[in-house]
Amino acid sequence: MRVITGSARGMKLFTLEGDSVRPTTDKVKEAMFSIIQFEIEGRRVLDLFAGSGQLGIEALSRGAKSAHFTDESREAISVINKNLEKTKLKDYSTVSHTDSITFISSTDRTFDLFFLDPPYGKGLALKALPLCAKKASAGALIVCETSADEVLPEEIDSLVFSKRYKYGKTALTVYRKAED
Repeated sequence: MRVITGSARGMKLFTLEGDSVRPTTDKVKEAMFSIIQFEIEGRRVLDLFAGSGQLGIEALSRGAKSAHFTDESREAISVINKNLEKTKLKDYSTVSHTDSITFISSTDRTFDLFFLDPPYGKGLALKALPLCAKKASAGALIVCETSADEVLPEEIDSLVFSKRYKYGKTALTVYRKAED
């Protein structure tokens, strides 16, 4: 797993080990960042269910202003911090060792770009999306990675469905918060 482009281009990232880990594949990550390539620079990013932090790190590498990473796993937090140190992006980041739903429910911060890559089959994307809508700035973009058989609704609070992309067993669903 490597950073595709930007200031940390080509750097190999640390990953989590184990059967319960499902990192975003290079193919899906490249497609994701191709879809949002003009929506990254200067944005405040939230990487929920961050795992290794690769999505937020890719956004920082491409010019995002800041990124906040959340994960409930102690091992994930350790890997995120190692990856931020390695890529020299720690100064633009905050990391929370907490449940992602708890974080998004309680934070008073707003974000411009969200990455949601929750564990598959637990309904967490559907639970997180309306909470993200409340923390999204006008025009914010939300990219949600789920299993291809999990179809998300087209209407969620103030989020406007943009498009759904399918890559094998993985789907990306993109929402935008309506401009005020």
